[in-house]
Formats: sequence, C-alpha cells, structure tokens
Amino acid sequence: MENIRKKIIIVDDNKASLTIERNVLKTFYESYPASSAVKLFEILENVVPDLILLDIEMPEINGFETMKKLNADPRFSEIPVIFLTSKNDEDSEIEGFDLGAVDYIYKPFSGPLLLKRIANHLLIVKQKKALKDYADNLEMKVREKTMEVFNLQTAVLATVSNLVEFRDKLTGGHIARTQFYLQALITKMTEKGIYASEMSKWDMDFILPSAQLHDVGKIAISDTILNKPAKLEVDEFEIMKTHVEVGVDAIEHIMNETTEHAFLHHALLIAGTHHEKWDGSGYPVGLKGQDIPIEGRLMAIADVFDALISERPYKKAFTHEDACKIIEDGSGSHFDPVLVGVFCDVKDEICGIARKIRDVN
Repeated sequence: MENIRKKIIIVDDNKASLTIERNVLKTFYESYPASSAVKLFEILENVVPDLILLDIEMPEINGFETMKKLNADPRFSEIPVIFLTSKNDEDSEIEGFDLGAVDYIYKPFSGPLLLKRIANHLLIVKQKKALKDYADNLEMKVREKTMEVFNLQTAVLATVSNLVEFRDKLTGGHIARTQFYLQALITKMTEKGIYASEMSKWDMDFILPSAQLHDVGKIAISDTILNKPAKLEVDEFEIMKTHVEVGVDAIEHIMNETTEHAFLHHALLIAGTHHEKWDGSGYPVGLKGQDIPIEGRLMAIADVFDALISERPYKKAFTHEDACKIIEDGSGSHFDPVLVGVFCDVKDEICGIARKIRDVN
C-alpha cells in the first residue's frame, strides 16, 4: 500500500504553468491538471486527491473563493491545499493561511523545493491519520473493556439476586417483574420531565440492574421465617425487617473493598430505602417525604404492587384493579404523590408486564 502513488490535483488557468508543475511532479506523483475551479470540482467527483496545488489569480472563481467552497463541503474540507501563486504580497499569504491552506509558495518556484514541501505535508497527513487510527483503536478498546466490566457487574447483580429469589420460594418472578415496572415508571418520568434534575445525576445503565438487589439482605433471614406458610408474628416480622440493614451492610462492604463500585450506588439506595414511607412511618430509619431517595420511592411502588398481586399461603392475590386502587389510595401516606401520578399513567402497561411474566390472576 505504501507504494501507491499519491494523487495531486493541480489547479492553474495558465497552461504553461500546468505543464511545468506536471513535469515536476510526474516522477513521484499521479497528477491531475485542472484549468479552472469548475474543472477542479468536476475531477473531485471522481478522484479523491491527497493534496491540491491551487493558483489564486484565476478567472470566474479565484483561488480564495475556491478554497472557501472546498471548506464548505465535508467531502473536501480535509484535503490539504497548497497555494502556488505569483501573488507574493503579505496580505494574500495571510489570507491563504487564514482560509486553511497548509502552505503558500510563490512563483516562480524551485522544483526540488516544491517536491520537498509537498512530501513534508503528505508526511504530516500520514502521521495525523496514524494518530487518529491509534486514538480510534484505543477508544474502541476502552469501549470493549468498559462493556466487559459492565457485563461482569450486571452478571454479579443478577447472580446474587437469583440466589435471593431461589431461597425466597414465595416470590417467584418478583425481581424480574419489579425491574420492568421500574423501567415503565422511569420511561414515563423521562417523557414528562418529572424529577428531571435528580434523574440527570443517575447512571441509567445501572439503575434497573441495581433494583435486583433490593431484597439482597433476605439471604440472612432464616428459611423458617422467609418461607413461612402463614402470616408472620410480630417478632418474626421484626426479624424480617432486618433484611434492609443486612442488605445495606453487604453492599457497603463490597463498595469498601473495591474501587469500581459506582454500579452499586443505586443498589445501596434502593435496598436501604424501599420500605420507607412518604409519611415517615416506614422502616428502617423512618425517613419522610423527599428525604427518601427517589430510587427508594419508586421501588416502594413497584415492590408493593407486585406483593399485592401475588398469591401467598396467608392471602389471595389482589386483582390488578384492586392493587392499582391501593397504590392510588396510598398517595401522600405510603407513596410519593407525584410518583403515584406516574404510576397511574402507566398502570395498564405495568399490569401487562405482570401478566406477561407470570399470570397472577
């Protein structure tokens, strides 16, 4: 490929100058003569040159106007241009460089010097291309490595959540369904610009996968309580409630032991606050209103809705309609009223998700 002769278009309305310039170039380059700017653009439709030698003083369209047209067309704007002209005044030279020419050579010119300057500029172009190729390749490798890390992190989240769900035999499909509920809610929030300022700080790649860890602390709850085929006693429920703090501790431990833990930020908030209530009566801390992170307020709606429509040994499943009404009635007490409004906008979609993943009615 290195032996392929570079292509140079010579633009000059003077036939004698064209002949001289072609003779200088012919040993080293493949040259294309153009007697006007119009001819130049005709050639450019079929030839992609490595460089253009451009005269300034030409009829109809002069060299400066030609350069402006080249700059305005993205197909040609990156082609290096050397002005080769008899205009040897300082103002013209400055204008030529201002328009983006890589060089400005006066006529009459020295053939060996012209060849040397062309070779230098083509070398610069080659080096710039090599640097760009290197940068592009490096960027691609970074993207590939980033995707590998992302896939690994997502796989870890999914594996841990599957372990939790495997132990909690009463909540089959809960983790998958709640993820999709959140997706529907977040999509609608984005469309309507709800809590846009807060959401702008989110890492959207991880917000949904992070939701899988909302009940990760249940790993530490005994099977007798976790899978009890009856409603929990008061003391048993107090033990069950500790899954929130256990989950937070587990996630914080991972974050403290690793440097790449940004993907766990949302998981920490969701696991720690999805049982808090808007009126402050939730657990484990009793946060109230907007002191509860949005992630937790969203997960509260998704989590409660799915619990309502799911059958348990101690209760029948609520119909989707009744579950939706309970969510709406909890506006301002259990749930953020704004997010309940979003839920109402997408409740048909959420019910469809529930039926698709597992027909609970």
